[in-house]
Amino acid sequence: MAVSDWSGSLLAWERELSALKKHLFPAFGRRELQETGAAFIDGLLSGAARKTGWLMAEAAGFDRPYRMQSLLGRSSWSADALRDRVRDYAIEALGDADGVLVVDETGFVKKGEQSVGVARQYSGTAGRIENSQIGVFLTYASRLGQTLIDRRLYLPRTWAEDKDRRMKAHVPEDIAFATKIAIARDMIAAALDARVPCRWVLADALYGGDYGLRRMLEERGQPYVLAVRSNHHLRFLTREGLVMADPKTIADELPAREWAMLAAGEGAKGLRLYDWARLRLPWITDEGFERWLLIRRNRKEPDKRAYYLVFAPQDTSLAELAGAAGLRWTIEECFERAKDELGLDHCEARSWHGWHRHMSLVMAAQAFLAKLSADLRRSAFDGRASGKPNEKSPMAATAA
Repeated sequence: MAVSDWSGSLLAWERELSALKKHLFPAFGRRELQETGAAFIDGLLSGAARKTGWLMAEAAGFDRPYRMQSLLGRSSWSADALRDRVRDYAIEALGDADGVLVVDETGFVKKGEQSVGVARQYSGTAGRIENSQIGVFLTYASRLGQTLIDRRLYLPRTWAEDKDRRMKAHVPEDIAFATKIAIARDMIAAALDARVPCRWVLADALYGGDYGLRRMLEERGQPYVLAVRSNHHLRFLTREGLVMADPKTIADELPAREWAMLAAGEGAKGLRLYDWARLRLPWITDEGFERWLLIRRNRKEPDKRAYYLVFAPQDTSLAELAGAAGLRWTIEECFERAKDELGLDHCEARSWHGWHRHMSLVMAAQAFLAKLSADLRRSAFDGRASGKPNEKSPMAATAA
């Protein structure tokens, strides 16, 4: 195998990009919108430092940014229809029985007050309370890569109950106030309804602490590894009666023999090694499933721990749970790449549909890059295994 085969220099970029655009065209409808949407995606993939209407119009050879701005604002097409086609494209490229869904939010700092959903609120991106928008996103990740597949803007109550602001930002009448947790539940349910192949659902403590999310997943028979806070209330019914506890107290009392060193995936400096332990929770579960409290401990600073509630098939190993928990970083990587390279945080639109259109187009660009990477992984793996591409079943070879 030549270096060019596994380094990616021979990727059929133009051919694959053309195939993506054709797949997305039905969401735009009219031919002019299809052409503008294609040019918008080209602009997102370009080397422009800012993905603004002016710069992307210039790259497309347009005299003015009108067409780019109209695509996000005045034109008539469905951002949700585009989202669905992006999700289908991503799953075709990355779909795997061992894939995971990861939900989280990210912030978009804003200077003004006119952009839809903007308010003084905590932004994890800024690490403090800022004038910002907050979007809830869903990532799909598998051994072949990861990409964002869904998005929704969080609309603070002050916006949801202000008729004038809603009207100016064109917020649909059927959009009511919903917490980030409720939004996440809806997005995960929609992905599962669409038969996205999913071994585990993953989330941080904001979402993992929600009983409604956990119950919804359990009713679907969907395994999860959801982070919770150290003081999350746990109740156990024993022979002595009802016992109250929390993850931190339980971890403090675990004997040394209960801990095992396992990797939580690979980081920039190699394998990310932690000590792991788990405790079976004596709660009623459906046949074939178990509930666990999973604990991750920093090997150099033992007081630094993370805690997870787990709903898993019987006989699931500790190594499997540790591996699943470690995949939550994939959504952070998606955010970082989408912002640094594709302009996720460069949205100029102020309206509800403009925000969702911009995010959906960025998701399309990211899914395209994820497919190229997945194809490269397949070809490299097949080349190492047989010296030539496996034309019959690349997925079977990858799963080996």
